[in-house]
Amino acid sequence: MSSQEGPQDQIHKIRHSASHLMATAVMEFFPKAKLGIGPVIENGFYYDFGLDRPLIELDLKKIEKRMKKLIAQNISFVRKEVASEEAKKLSAAQPYKLELIHDLIRDKKPITYYVSGSFTDLCGGPHVQSTKEVNMDAIKLISIAGAYWRGSEKNPMLQRIYGVAFETKEQLDEYLKQREEAEKRDHRRLGQELQLFTFSDLVGAGLPLYLPNGTVLIREISAFLYELKTAQGYEWVDIPHLAKDTLYKTSGHWDKFANDIFHVKGKTDEFVLKPMNCPHHVMLYAALPHSYRELPVRFAEVTKQYRDEQTGELHGLSRVRSITIDDTHIFCRVDQVLEEAKTAYKIIKQFNKTFGFHLDIELSTRDPKQPEKYLGEDALWQKAQDP
Repeated sequence: MSSQEGPQDQIHKIRHSASHLMATAVMEFFPKAKLGIGPVIENGFYYDFGLDRPLIELDLKKIEKRMKKLIAQNISFVRKEVASEEAKKLSAAQPYKLELIHDLIRDKKPITYYVSGSFTDLCGGPHVQSTKEVNMDAIKLISIAGAYWRGSEKNPMLQRIYGVAFETKEQLDEYLKQREEAEKRDHRRLGQELQLFTFSDLVGAGLPLYLPNGTVLIREISAFLYELKTAQGYEWVDIPHLAKDTLYKTSGHWDKFANDIFHVKGKTDEFVLKPMNCPHHVMLYAALPHSYRELPVRFAEVTKQYRDEQTGELHGLSRVRSITIDDTHIFCRVDQVLEEAKTAYKIIKQFNKTFGFHLDIELSTRDPKQPEKYLGEDALWQKAQDP
């Protein structure tokens, strides 16, 4: 879903309704299917299913064909709010839905269902009023993937069907054309053809190995970054890839990243592969005395960091467990923050311009209602966010 698109937009309703139509078709072909969730995503939708056999390409064609027949029936979508006990009865055969119902009860939120023909689903909506608002020629199921229930490897693996939906056939055709062109430029394909990087099951999923050609690119990019940052007064440092777990417990990162950390047991201490570089750079700053007159101090580094990402979320170099990162930490006075931000932006802009990248910037601000989500004094946050 794009940043301009909201739940009340017609295309959002179309895609959400298409997800339910797909689930209807799946339940007809697989009556014992266990339903997960079926949200709207960018350009389309998906739905997760627990099935008794793996889906194949032929299944997608059958499901899509059935979806189009359902659309032609002008089926209405009817919302109804139910009490908790009724919800449990309605979803008695659906363990994943029951789990969601218990969450809604715990959070004291309304429990709503949408009924569309023979299909009834736990859902907050919204949807189209009827399938006559859905263009059957502008819908296509595109892929099957595995997905852990609620994104946790501790939970069962479900089968996820992805689909796309648009308001017109022309929009669908344009999307499919762009997708085909993008596949030709897929970095995984280019990485193999140009001998840039590879993966090995023996090394481990999500741990890229850079071949000589790829290593040349990394070194050239790193040299370019060195040139850009050195010109702006940044100093280069080097840190180990390991740290005692107490470093991250002290810094406050442990609670947030505990589930994503690789643990390494030493002879006497517990270590982790660094999931971020901030605490190390703070230790470098703390190693020497500093006067406020010496500020700002800018530490820069091209290094690796590690996250124990879920296997199902790994994707080429886009989602890995070992990532090469250009990282910087600036220690400065409050009155220097604005100029330092401008300098950082100047570097980022020049870097992206050189590679022909379009640059979009979003400013992340705090939510005062969730103080556990941020660190720092309220006065400093207010000063930083004042226009």
